[in-house]
Amino acid sequence: MKRLVAMAAVAVCVAAGWPACAGAAEKSAGAPKPDKDGWFSLFNGKDLAGWKVSENPDSIKVVDGVIVCSGPRAHAFYVGPVADANFKNFEFQIDVKTKPKANSGIYFHTEYQEDGWPNKGYECQVNATHSDAKKTGGLYGRKDVMNTAPHKDNEWFTYHIIVKGKTVTIKINGKTTCEYTEPDDASGGRKLSSGTFALQGHDPESKVLYKNIKAKPLPD
Repeated sequence: MKRLVAMAAVAVCVAAGWPACAGAAEKSAGAPKPDKDGWFSLFNGKDLAGWKVSENPDSIKVVDGVIVCSGPRAHAFYVGPVADANFKNFEFQIDVKTKPKANSGIYFHTEYQEDGWPNKGYECQVNATHSDAKKTGGLYGRKDVMNTAPHKDNEWFTYHIIVKGKTVTIKINGKTTCEYTEPDDASGGRKLSSGTFALQGHDPESKVLYKNIKAKPLPD
C-alpha cells in the first residue's frame, strides 16, 4: 500500500510539472525489474556494465555474449543496482562452462577488493579437472566436494546457490552437492553476513565461461 501511495504521489507531482518529481519518476522507471518469478538479471550479455574487475582487468572480458575469465588473477565484482549490490538471503543462478584444467570460483557476501583473493565472504568452487582436489559444487574450505566433479569440461551446467539464514545450499544441474550450516561461533572474513557476488579469474592456464547470471533476493 505504501508503495502504491508513493507511486501515486510521484504521478501527481510529475503531472504538475515539478522538476524534482520528474527526476524521481525517471529514476523509478530505470530501476531494475524482476521477472514473473522474482529473478533479477545481473548480466546484460553485452558488456560488464554493473561489474567491476580488480587487479588485472584484461583477465575478465565479454566475448560473444559470455563472460570469459582467463589470465592472471582477477575478480569481477557485481556493483550494479539490484539490491544495491548487497545481498543477505538470496538465490543465485549462473550457467558455467569450464575448459580442461581450469579453476575458478563464485563468491557471495563479498565486497570489492583491488588486490588478492577476496578476504570477505564464501567461495563456491568451480573446478572439474584442475589439480586442486576441491571440485565444483563445494563451499571452499568449509564443505568441499572432493576429487570428482559433478559435471564435465566443455559442457554448460547450471550453478545454483541458496542462502537462507545460517544455511548455504549448492546445486549443480538441480542436484544438491553441498548443504552447510554455519556454526554460531564462526568468525573472520569467511562468515555469513551480506554483500555482493564475484567471479574469479584464477590463473593464466584457467579458462572459465559464465552467462545467464541472475539473483532473487529472499526475505530476512
